[in-house]
Amino acid sequence: MNETPRDRRAHRPKRAPSRSRGSRLGSRSAPKSIDEYLARVPQPARSTLNKIRAAIRSVAPREAAEGISYGIPAFKYKGTLVWFAAFSKHCSLFPTAAVIEEFKDELKGFNTSKGTIQFPVDKPLPVALVKKLVKARVAQNENKKQR
Repeated sequence: MNETPRDRRAHRPKRAPSRSRGSRLGSRSAPKSIDEYLARVPQPARSTLNKIRAAIRSVAPREAAEGISYGIPAFKYKGTLVWFAAFSKHCSLFPTAAVIEEFKDELKGFNTSKGTIQFPVDKPLPVALVKKLVKARVAQNENKKQR
């Protein structure tokens, strides 16, 4: 029996989907720590992420742990507090949709989506605002566990 080119294509295995999500890390293996993640991020985004990290650390409880979750930096305290990451033209903070909704008036000058706030790397980071968002997340996580 003769196979047509169409028959041969039907038997080819499919390619695995790309794992790149547009972050500056590209297709490298996932970092094992925030320091490793930051080492891979070029300037000026690395400076912005370091400022975000310092702002989070300054208001998070001492027990809050740093780590990597979903391939990006995260802080955990009674659950995940926030994630943050570098992209080609901005750095993002992921404080959850509820926090973004709570602070929507203060976030009007920033690009936001349901769970993300984008901070341009060529503008100063609003450190006080980042701290307010993290404090709100801490309060949410503490209240969630008390119910």
